[in-house]
Amino acid sequence: MGLLSTILTLPVAPVRGVIWLGELIQDQVEQKMHDPATMRRELEEIEAAAAAGQLSEEERKQAQQAVLDRMTGRRT
Repeated sequence: MGLLSTILTLPVAPVRGVIWLGELIQDQVEQKMHDPATMRRELEEIEAAAAAGQLSEEERKQAQQAVLDRMTGRRT
């Protein structure tokens, strides 16, 4: 039965491979997005852009809130 099921499911193997690869990529992206060092760097970049005049006060607050929301797991 093992050989028969392997033969019958062989055409679906590429689909399972693509699904596995998608899940792996998703895990990596989520780890990167929730990495404290990455979030700190983003907050520092926001502050530097605001200090250079590239962001208005409202834009700075919105950008900081987006990072903080991601840090706490809230969705907007």
